[in-house]
Order: sequence, then C-alpha cells, then structure tokens
Amino acid sequence: MEKPEQNNKKGNKLFPIIFAGIVLVGLVYGAFKYIHSLHYEETEDAQLEADISPIIPKVSGYIEKVYIDDNQEVKKGDTLVILESKDYQIKVVQAEAAYENALANLEVVKSGATSSNANVSTSQANIATVQANIEAAKVDLWRATQDYNRYENLIKDHSITQQQFDQVRAAKESAEKRLEVLERQKSVASRQKYANQTASDVSVNNIGVAEANVKMSKAQLDLAKLQLSYTILTAPINGVISQRHVEVGQFVQAGQSLFAIVEDDDIWVVANLKETQMEKIRPGQEVEISVDAVPGIKFKGKVESIAGATGAKFSLLPPDNATGNFVKVVQRIPVKIELEEGQENIDRLRAGMNVIAEIALD
Repeated sequence: MEKPEQNNKKGNKLFPIIFAGIVLVGLVYGAFKYIHSLHYEETEDAQLEADISPIIPKVSGYIEKVYIDDNQEVKKGDTLVILESKDYQIKVVQAEAAYENALANLEVVKSGATSSNANVSTSQANIATVQANIEAAKVDLWRATQDYNRYENLIKDHSITQQQFDQVRAAKESAEKRLEVLERQKSVASRQKYANQTASDVSVNNIGVAEANVKMSKAQLDLAKLQLSYTILTAPINGVISQRHVEVGQFVQAGQSLFAIVEDDDIWVVANLKETQMEKIRPGQEVEISVDAVPGIKFKGKVESIAGATGAKFSLLPPDNATGNFVKVVQRIPVKIELEEGQENIDRLRAGMNVIAEIALD
C-alpha cells in the first residue's frame, strides 16, 4: 500500500500538466477569438423584428361580428371585425336627403335668377318706351306752345274768336300735363328697374350660396358613406393575429387598439453594436445569424442600413452629459440586417427572438 507522501508527490507532478493544458486551451481559444475578431464583429444584443400593424377602428360602435382568433393567419383585405352599422346607415340616408334638398333649392334659386333677369330686361324696355313717349310729348308740347303764342297775338287783334284761343290753350296745357305724366312714369320705371336689378344681384348671390350648400351637403354625404365603410375592419397586411382583445357585443371607441397583425412576409434583424465596433461596419456586408429558438442553423443576411443615432437618444429620458457628473458609457448603435429570402426554416422565425449576429468585415 502506497504511502500518503507518494500520492502527494504524484499529484504534484500532474498539476503542472493540467495547468499547462488549461493554459494551452485558453491560448488556443484566445487566439481563435482574436483571429475571429479581425474578420468579424459579433453581438448578442440583437433581435428579430417585423412590421406590426395595430387594428384600430376609426368610428365607435358595438362589435357585431368577429371573424378572427388568436394566432390566426390572415391575408390583406380579409374581413376581421364588423361593427353595428344601423346608426351610420341612418346618417347616410339623412345626408342623401339633405343633398337632394340642396340640389332642389339650387334649381329654385336659378329659376328665380332667370325671372329676375327677365324683369330687368322688361324694366329696361319700359324705360325705353317711356323715353320715346317723352320725346314725342316734347314735340307735341313745342308745337302746342308755338300755336299758343301765335293765337295769343291773334286774340289781341281780335283776329280769332275766344273759342279758338281756348282750344289752343287747352291743347298746350294738355301737352304739358302729358309730358309731366310721362316723366313721372320714367321715374317710376327707373326705380322699378333698380329694384329688379337689385333682386337679380341677390339672386346671383343666392346661386353662389346654394351651390356652396350643395358642395357642403355632398361632402357630408361622402363623410357619412365613409364612416359607414369604417364599420368593416379589414386586414391591411398579410400576417398573424396577435393580442386579440375583442368580443361580440363589446363597445369600442374610435382610436382604441383592438389587436395587432404581425407581418410574416418580411422579417429582419436589429443588431445593437457597441460604438467601438462600428469602425468597419458598412451596408452590404455579409452576416451570419444564429437564432436561440432554432439551434444548429445559420441564417444568412446583409447589413441593410445603420441608424442615424444611438439607441439612448430615442429613450424616454435621453442622457444629458452637460448636467451632473459625467461617466462615460459605451453606447450602442442599431444596425438593420436584412435576411436572404428563400432560406429553410425561415418561417420558424418570430419577431422578438434573440439572435447572435456575426458581421463579416471587408
């Protein structure tokens, strides 16, 4: 049986060998990582992303039908939810009636304008007729005045009878009265023309108002029809239903998020690289992606773009280094990586999964 001292001596001889082996493995691993770092930039701070479209009603109402369930795949244009539409149908009928009434009122106003224009034309014709009669009356008055002056001299010489002179004087006075009446008629006709012209101008203005009412009624009708169409909620994209929170009979408000659709046709990676890793990162570089949920499979992609600011700048309370004590913290910059299409098992990827991204440096 060996003594304890001999066992200790053997253990002491094995320790340097084990230690040397550990150091050698560490050196090999360190050399590998160093050589790897010369050709790749790697980060575990990366996640899969996809477009997520919230389904938000544009009008309020009670849910009448629900056609989807959690995690159900839908296509763009598929009907998802229907809201009760009776109230909105009534609004459409009311808007249609108002629009038809506005059109009828426009026709009435146009007819009134036509009548007013006709009255103006008639007034102008009346004034022209009265003016012609006035000119004729002035000629008659001139002739009667001339006769009166001659007969006045003759009556003084007793060359004519008193009866003849009275007839000439009566003719002169009659001509004067007729001219006076015609001038009054012209004044009345002028005032009537002014009134008709004013009414015509008002009718023209009323046409503008009526046309504006027609446009407003048409806009209200279009709005009512648009709101009626909003009672049917359809899928804006292809994807998978997520976070469904709707039931038949539930009252929903306009702007309330009901659920979301995660697009499954396009998915990408956002890798948050340290600023010290960004020296050689350029769009177009090849990327190998390892997904924790799909072990043993490497996905390929390319650097599509680099964010214009660090992630901290978009936080709720971005750091302000000009205040307080400054502590330098390495910032991370989001890098968008597009996955190559047609890869196997790519349909297993979901937004939010953690990945490891290895970017091949040029």
